[in-house]
Amino acid sequence: MDKKRVLIIDGNNNYFRAYIVDPSVSANGSPIGGLRGFIKILQKLAREIRPNRIVICWDGSGGSTKRRLINRSYKDGRKPIRLNRNVNNLNLNEELENKIWQMTRLVEYINEMPVIQIMLDGVEADDLISAVAQHESMKNYNKVIVSNDKDFIQLCDSATILYRPTQEQVLNKKNIVAEYGIHPNNFCLARAMSGDKSDNLDGVDGVGLQTISKRFPFLSEETQYFIDDILNECKKHNGELKVYKNILEQQNKIKENYKIMQLSIPNISAQDKMKIDYILDNSECKFNKTKIVKMCIEDGIS
Repeated sequence: MDKKRVLIIDGNNNYFRAYIVDPSVSANGSPIGGLRGFIKILQKLAREIRPNRIVICWDGSGGSTKRRLINRSYKDGRKPIRLNRNVNNLNLNEELENKIWQMTRLVEYINEMPVIQIMLDGVEADDLISAVAQHESMKNYNKVIVSNDKDFIQLCDSATILYRPTQEQVLNKKNIVAEYGIHPNNFCLARAMSGDKSDNLDGVDGVGLQTISKRFPFLSEETQYFIDDILNECKKHNGELKVYKNILEQQNKIKENYKIMQLSIPNISAQDKMKIDYILDNSECKFNKTKIVKMCIEDGIS
């Protein structure tokens, strides 16, 4: 008998993808692409994957407090999300207001659907997704994480895959090793060395994922390795190539990146874990079709 399936959706990632790509406007000319596009994405995923449960995780107010304590520059310098088309009837402030309205309204729509939503102040969706995927109530489910973010590769295992919709790419334990030469169990360690420009986290000079897989081939193994294993390997070869020297000299950067990037132990307080437990164990998922149709008419969504 097939295991049940749960869709775990990165809410912000998919909302902004829809907001940028979908050109829909309402009868009064206001953009509604983020709202309409996300609902279409959700319908398509539900139709194709046929999940038994759907959980959408949103970034909480302020993002990750704990990560910013480690690195104040975390996620600094990101450009504001803008429409990739001309909206002649909106100035910058109006566009911002519309973007926030669309997301707020989207949450209201989803509240009328058989879907669980989780958002906690000071907690990123990344940690919520990790907590949901590893939750006791999900142990008998196959998990499909929906996000374009490579950070979730580290969560892939025999029961968890990552679907990256923009790339139309499905990543599982086997093809991750084939593509990157790095096992999901060691992907966070590799990324701690290579860095993540999208999160404003510098990597070690001259060290990318290809170099890492070539110089540390043991990272393709299912065995989980740690920073000390990398440092010991570098000491064996120090003087042979600059990559080993750079890693040894910049090991503090790797350690800091690893603390920020790792998702195996979510950055969530005990109190917030209790909130997640309650939400997953007690949420009533109902489908109020009449209310949704009424909202669609109000917002000019067809």
